[in-house]
Amino acid sequence: MSEQKILNFMGARIPATALSVIMLVVAIGALAMNGLKLGLDFTGGAQVEVSFSEPADIPEIRSILDEQGLNNPVAVLFGSDTEVLIRTQGAMGDGGQVALERRLQNTGSGAALEAVNRAPSDQGNYAQELVFSGASAGVLDSTELFPPRFFGDTRIVETDGAVSVLVENSLDNAYTQELLEVLSAETGSQVELRRSEYVGPQIGAELRDEGGMGMLIALAVVMLYVAARFQFKFSVGAVLALVHDVIIVLGFFALLQIDFDLTVLAAVLAVIGYSLNDTIVVFDRIRENFRKMRKGSTREVINASLTQTLERTFITSLTTLLVLVMLFLFGGELISGFALALIVGVVVGTYSSIYVSANTLMWLHLEKEDLMPPEKEGTEIDEMP
Repeated sequence: MSEQKILNFMGARIPATALSVIMLVVAIGALAMNGLKLGLDFTGGAQVEVSFSEPADIPEIRSILDEQGLNNPVAVLFGSDTEVLIRTQGAMGDGGQVALERRLQNTGSGAALEAVNRAPSDQGNYAQELVFSGASAGVLDSTELFPPRFFGDTRIVETDGAVSVLVENSLDNAYTQELLEVLSAETGSQVELRRSEYVGPQIGAELRDEGGMGMLIALAVVMLYVAARFQFKFSVGAVLALVHDVIIVLGFFALLQIDFDLTVLAAVLAVIGYSLNDTIVVFDRIRENFRKMRKGSTREVINASLTQTLERTFITSLTTLLVLVMLFLFGGELISGFALALIVGVVVGTYSSIYVSANTLMWLHLEKEDLMPPEKEGTEIDEMP
């Protein structure tokens, strides 16, 4: 039986180091310049569930929403091909203000919406007060500006030269009804409102800061564990690989401005576990071979160890990627970000277990003496005849 051919992984360690540095610079630059495109889990916003009488055409619905003035709108199928979940950062009233300003421009009067206030309690059953500048009561007294089917009862109030309109339905409720009408007209399908609500951010500033501190503590614990289980130089390589993987995954989402929500955050945490597991397997084989291959150099031992674990790493990564690609392609948009983050993380994590963690051992000049078990006192005496 022929011996396994040893692949010279460390022969490419300098170009690999350069590649890692370039990827990290691009990732950090994207995070600094673009930042993460935070989803509703972090920012909060409006969420509307609607039902269509015909199967929903999601690309068409997205195109309609983009024209309506909503802030970063998202439309995904929810439960069936006729149920659609519409999410937007901010409130539905933001789109209502844009729609109202468009109608004001069509009047050619120069009127502009100045403020949206809560209606005075002594003015009857009205929800909001819309304050205008450059407007007259005659211009604002129009069912084209304030359709009763959206705003309900309205009343114009003139005080100290200012003109305002009291509306029975708030801009949020009015625009939700208007959006349903627009969707129905554009898609040719009957649209029914299932639920409309404002979703607060699930990740507040305090939780975010505590989570960041928890991440730093976790990295410190990992470093201590690997140092105790293997050796200090191994712990440096493991932590550098984890930081490398996380920054590149985050940079990927910042560069392409893909929504970053709780599912993506969960994927990033999973990437940390996956990368660390792969790194530990490689480290364990390196330590074992350092004790077996007495005559080999550090470079030869690491190359042999990586070659021996290559098949296991390749099969594990490939089977994981097959599942993730299927999730990304057919799992729907609610889980696409999670799958994409894991795809990037698995690829980068596999690379880093070879050319970051193992490569770090080369840069730190790992020697056999670092891993040789200490000789027990009295060994020489015991071996004497």
